[in-house]
Amino acid sequence: MSLTGTAAPPGGGTRGIGVVCRGVVHIYRLEGYDVVALAGVDLDISPGDSVALLGPSGSGKSTLLAVLAGLLRPAAGRVEVGGYDLVKATTAQLHRMRATDVGVALQGASRNLLPYLSAEQNVRFAQDGAPQRRDLPSPREILALVGLDTRARTRLRPAELTPGERQRVALAVALANRPGLLLADEPTSQLDRSARDEVVAALEEVRRTGTTVVIVTHDPEVGAGMRRTVTIRDGRVGSEGRLGEEYSVVGRDGAVHLPPEILQMLAPGTLLRVHAQADGTVLLVPAGDRAHGPDPQVPPVPGPADPQVPVPGSVGPQPPAPGPAGRPGPAPASGPEPRPSPAPHPRVPAGQGTPPQVRPGSRDPADPGAGAPAAPAGDAGARPAAGGRVRRPQHLGEMLASDAVTLQPSTPAPTATPDAATGYAPAPDTRREPAPAADPGAAGVRPDREEAR
Repeated sequence: MSLTGTAAPPGGGTRGIGVVCRGVVHIYRLEGYDVVALAGVDLDISPGDSVALLGPSGSGKSTLLAVLAGLLRPAAGRVEVGGYDLVKATTAQLHRMRATDVGVALQGASRNLLPYLSAEQNVRFAQDGAPQRRDLPSPREILALVGLDTRARTRLRPAELTPGERQRVALAVALANRPGLLLADEPTSQLDRSARDEVVAALEEVRRTGTTVVIVTHDPEVGAGMRRTVTIRDGRVGSEGRLGEEYSVVGRDGAVHLPPEILQMLAPGTLLRVHAQADGTVLLVPAGDRAHGPDPQVPPVPGPADPQVPVPGSVGPQPPAPGPAGRPGPAPASGPEPRPSPAPHPRVPAGQGTPPQVRPGSRDPADPGAGAPAAPAGDAGARPAAGGRVRRPQHLGEMLASDAVTLQPSTPAPTATPDAATGYAPAPDTRREPAPAADPGAAGVRPDREEAR
């Protein structure tokens, strides 16, 4: 059954209606929360084209179809259907659009039919809103187009029809006025294979007369019957299929949805380098693939092993608490010993003097710090602060070039006898004597090429 020639406007056939979507956003409330159903949809559909919207449940396919039908208002963005701006259109204008130019078949056949009218009467009732100048086919011709051509069945009410028959009647109602745009949500979900193929063929016949066809489906075979497929993922256009070829779509913000099989190779959060090739292709290289260049420079996370970067919750080197008579008290508890960063400077040969004394907590050997007692002569070892962080004295960087440094903890000194003048015994020195080193002038520091312990 063909409708060609039964309702031909000037120029022949039906005048198709195009669709333009730019940054369409729709948000709805669910159990007190805002849910983003559409998150910036960009879509262009040419007049006379046929498009199948694919995607998993909850991806936003049906929401997008309802927005195109004027049943839902977008929260943001621009939607144009033919000459209608759906963002600015009034309710009366949207009613007129659906009565004359846009046919809508919602999911669930009972939502599209009047239960007290027969199948034929439902189609005729839908034609009452068409302009008088439009030459329309009879209701029986439209029902025959969708595969319901038995006269006895067309006189039955929706409750007396099978679910598949009700679905075909709902599609016939949407086609009653020969619309320029047909929007159908799951038009074949209740049909067996043979009836499904018959409806898909009818949709192609409608498209050939000039009507733009947009359907929502979960069936890839139904989508293959359309000239174009658009996959919706997470409320956005993820990919498109044309003539059997699948393409990813670059959004206006540069976002690209990768195919599911690629996502199995690249976990979310993977760092990628993007290389433009001479042949016009673009190469995506995961970080860590040394064959295509160095990894991106990621700043290191400050930690206890970095002697120059404070760690949250820790404090810098502090002088020991003064003991009786202003003598230095015991050193803080030892912590992990980091490897100091080397500085490009020649090492000091053995026997050419001792390094300058550095008071704990002072960064400059020339400025030992006010109020802090000086370290004993010959003791230049760095002491770990709270949290195990050790700050390297400045003179060590002047002594060492690219060699690793081993920091030796001090050995405890013998207990001192009470001072005859004050009657107080000096605080015990818990530092250990430095281990033998190649350079006797740098007590506690042994330059070598071993890894720092």
